[in-house]
Amino acid sequence: SLCSESFCFPLLSCSLVCLYGTECIKANAKSCGECIQVSEKCGWCTDHEFLKQGEPKSARCDDLESLKKKGCSVAKIENPRGSQTVDKDVPVTNRSKAGGKKLTPEQITQIQPQKLTLNLRSGEAQSFNLKFKRAEDYPIDLYYLMDLSYSMKDDLENVKNLGTSLMYEMSKITSDFRIGFGSFVEKTVMPYISTTPAKLLNPCTGDQNCTSPFSYKNVLKLTNDGQQFNTLVGQQQISGNLDSPEGGFDAIMQVAVCGEQIGWRNVTRLLVFSTDAGFHFAGDGKLGGIVLPNDGKCHLENNMYTMSHYYDYPSIAHLVQKLSDNNIQTIFAVTEEFQPVYKELKNLIPKSAVGTLSANSSNVINLIIDAYNSLSSEVILENSKLPDGVTIAYQSHCKNGVVGEGENGRKCSNISIGDEVSFNISVTAHKCPKQNKPETIKIKPLGFTEEVEIVLKFICECECQKTGEANSKMCHNGNGTFECGACRCNDGRVGRLCECSSDEVNSDDLDANCRRDNGTDICSNNGDCVCGTCECKKRDNPEERYSGEYCECDNFNCDRSNNKLCGGHGRCECRVCICDTNYTGSACDCSLDTTTCLASNKQICNGRGNCECGTCKCTDPKFQGPTCEICPTCPGVCAEHKDCVQCRAFGTGEKKETCERDCGYFKLIKVKDRDKLPQPVQAFPLMHCKERDNNDCWFYYTYMVDNNTEKIVHVVEKRECPDIADVLPIVAGVVAGIVLIGLALLLIWKLLMIIHDRREFAKFEKEKMNARWDTGENPIYKSAVTTVVNPKYEGK
Repeated sequence: SLCSESFCFPLLSCSLVCLYGTECIKANAKSCGECIQVSEKCGWCTDHEFLKQGEPKSARCDDLESLKKKGCSVAKIENPRGSQTVDKDVPVTNRSKAGGKKLTPEQITQIQPQKLTLNLRSGEAQSFNLKFKRAEDYPIDLYYLMDLSYSMKDDLENVKNLGTSLMYEMSKITSDFRIGFGSFVEKTVMPYISTTPAKLLNPCTGDQNCTSPFSYKNVLKLTNDGQQFNTLVGQQQISGNLDSPEGGFDAIMQVAVCGEQIGWRNVTRLLVFSTDAGFHFAGDGKLGGIVLPNDGKCHLENNMYTMSHYYDYPSIAHLVQKLSDNNIQTIFAVTEEFQPVYKELKNLIPKSAVGTLSANSSNVINLIIDAYNSLSSEVILENSKLPDGVTIAYQSHCKNGVVGEGENGRKCSNISIGDEVSFNISVTAHKCPKQNKPETIKIKPLGFTEEVEIVLKFICECECQKTGEANSKMCHNGNGTFECGACRCNDGRVGRLCECSSDEVNSDDLDANCRRDNGTDICSNNGDCVCGTCECKKRDNPEERYSGEYCECDNFNCDRSNNKLCGGHGRCECRVCICDTNYTGSACDCSLDTTTCLASNKQICNGRGNCECGTCKCTDPKFQGPTCEICPTCPGVCAEHKDCVQCRAFGTGEKKETCERDCGYFKLIKVKDRDKLPQPVQAFPLMHCKERDNNDCWFYYTYMVDNNTEKIVHVVEKRECPDIADVLPIVAGVVAGIVLIGLALLLIWKLLMIIHDRREFAKFEKEKMNARWDTGENPIYKSAVTTVVNPKYEGK
């Protein structure tokens, strides 16, 4: 930002101040009048003692806020504002066709206000509301302009009864309706018509009886007598020409500009243009040797256009201008074949409509009614040519809350009789005209005769200039006019007080007065020597300026703190900070207020430090923080933060459900292993912690508070947990052990039994070897045979 930091609160508003301030400063305005033309935000300080030494006269011109900050009181700031006055404000007419007295067209008002005066200050828009209400039973003038070339013969028969029929239909819309009739064929020169004597009398072939060709004829001026229309139209005869395009543009031009002969009133004006062919336009006259452009003037004599052979056809743009100037709305009643051509023409002519004409014009009444309803349901505003440097903007407020901007802000559609719409119109002057004279512009709805007249007056001088003292003694013995707190020098005089002649400006003797301590730099390279006095240069930033007798001082090169000039707590004067109350230091960055050092126990720095520049310097290395109340290495720190570290690092613990709410007060950093944990240093005391969770897992972390009082926890991302026993292998092992032990015992028992049996068998064998008797000699021998005798046996 170009803005001085001491004035930037907030940045957005500062940027705006810079924008306007730079614009006002860069304009290098020498007078109050020049200043107020730069921008509507620029003001001129008229205080005679406002300028500091070395500041040029143009420093009086600045944005209002900057002038106030520089010490110029509001009463001394010249800042004229634009204004507006409503000179004529007749309310729009409220009446119905059925009731109320008969009003003349001059008594009906559809647009309000009717006249204003705007006092415009450069760059400042003046806005006003314009109201439009479509009046009921508003008078209508309709002029029927018909092509009477031979191809329109059958159409003429149907138009002969148009007067009374159309009067009847239009009476449903208005009680004041007038109708007129005109006809056209072509320019009366070759190659548009045949100029042989016989063809000039009767251009038709065979036994057809046709009238002589003509360019345009006003048959009947506007009248409210429908029967007269029928009679005169019934007397008309068809004529003829050679080429297909017709000379309708000549006829339209004469109908538009010959208001008196046609009988136009200041009411709704409708022109019905009926044809079955195309049209000639500007440049086509060269075919007949006609090269003079159409002059846009009335040339009717005895109701006949007499200059068709002298002036070319009008251009489309020329027709648009004349139709608009005379508030005429055009209805093109053309056959189906030429619809595309006339629709393109309609797009070029505002407030015009195109209807499809049947082959014999039998539908012409319905066509006219539909086209009128279409045209009258839309209002389009247009303004006259604007003075140089003046712009205008429109905003429409239409039915159903529809708001239009830009080009759409000029119009409203679908307006019914009695509907009221409004337009907000803003007029802005961007500079003063060379000759400061009032200008007049007009705004009107297309197709209507009513208009708003706006008188523009331009504010190009200040009020204080009107009371200026010519040849004032305050301007070096009368060498200038003292106005608006400053001297406006006479021709040939320069300087703040007009003290020098323009011939003396570049004198070496005068330059010597602008060198400080006889040095080589003129005005410290920060200004220009004018009349032996330094006029300091201006900076792009209006808040920054050079000053002093030799422009040696400035208000932007002082010490900064936190990227703010004088810490934001003082002002810069001649490169030295002048601090506000309760601040000291070269950059006003040292606060003398001790309230920021009060601990929760109301002691300064908790009794464990000193308050320096509003910040505690802790004397006890164990304590830290803004008020020396934080002790990261004191007992109990690990247990205090255990639950929060556990829930944030591992998602477990007692505070698992409320972790986000209760445990966001520290910054968590995860490390891979214990070796990556930070070690204690002098600058940041920290506590190493080892805690166990509900699963008998150990986790390790450190807790510390840095110089910015930010709490930081480093935690090892993996916990140390005891191995969990696998039950199945243990059970299988026990069962297998029992089985193996049983088998081992059985084997041992079997082995012992085998050894015992072998010992017994060996002993037996030994005893057997030692035996010396047989069975007869054995004293203990007993026979194995036992004989039993039955006593009852008788031997039978």
